[in-house]
Amino acid sequence: MSKFFMNRADVVEDKPKCNESSNVPDITAVTTSYLLCICVGSLSVLIMCGNLLVIISIIYFKQLHTPTNYLILSLAVADLLVGVVVLPFSVILSVGSYGCLEDYLCKVRGSFDLLLCTSSILNLCFISVDRYYAVCQPLRYRIKINVRVVVIMILVSWTISAVTGIGVTVVGLNQEQYISGCALIQTTRFLETTTTTGVVFVFYLPAIIMSTIYLKILMVARRQAHSIQNTTKTEATVSKTERKATKTLAIVMGVFFMCWTPFFLCITFLPLSNYTIPVPVIETFKWLGWSNSMLNPCVYAFFYSWFRSAFRMIITAKIFQGDFSNSKLF
Repeated sequence: MSKFFMNRADVVEDKPKCNESSNVPDITAVTTSYLLCICVGSLSVLIMCGNLLVIISIIYFKQLHTPTNYLILSLAVADLLVGVVVLPFSVILSVGSYGCLEDYLCKVRGSFDLLLCTSSILNLCFISVDRYYAVCQPLRYRIKINVRVVVIMILVSWTISAVTGIGVTVVGLNQEQYISGCALIQTTRFLETTTTTGVVFVFYLPAIIMSTIYLKILMVARRQAHSIQNTTKTEATVSKTERKATKTLAIVMGVFFMCWTPFFLCITFLPLSNYTIPVPVIETFKWLGWSNSMLNPCVYAFFYSWFRSAFRMIITAKIFQGDFSNSKLF
């Protein structure tokens, strides 16, 4: 399938040999490399700091030890790994030349990229299921969604993600590359090994499932809002809290799809456009998707007062001045 690039002068070059030396870069290339390193480095630091705050908050404060927050913890770990592994790996490949090793490094990067993206999507799917039971079937929520069930959900999401990410890489290990540019290599590899059906199962099907679940939740929440005046104060407070949590997590899901939908639409229409979509466009949408890992902690801090309190105690190092694990956050 990659043969179609053979006649395109703008994206094709002879595959470099291991003993070939690269040309000395000009001042523009050096400046671009430095700017790229600064931007990616800053984004990586923001991703790591934000998601570390979420992870430490959920692990340290006992009040945050809930099934929903364990799923948020799993999502934060996936986002953290994007900042720790994928982004630094990507900038190293962008600014350096590694000859015959570049294809393999691209495949390793692509494996981690696909693994973490799939993990984020599956975690969001399980979060939507958690919210469905919390809002639509509150009396059965504690029975259906408990710590054991959530641990199984997390294990399933990471196992499927690992199989997907590693499997795609293994399938393409012995296939020749005719494309210059790591982002385009990974896009083509994804299309070759998963086809359109793979894109549907990795992205579009989970998106439809989550949208359907949240639409159902919205309808139930509206009915609850109309009948809330007939409930007791305690029941009304619980219902309001659950709806707020659902709204916040729906925003997290919406931000995720806003960041990743352009990229998946791009690689979906790539074959239909006779592979004429410019490489910079694909790379731009890819970076937009990666930036999502920075936005989730911002959503939690903006909408959750208990996360704001936890973040404040961590940033001011208050948790190192004593045992505050039982602190009342909300």
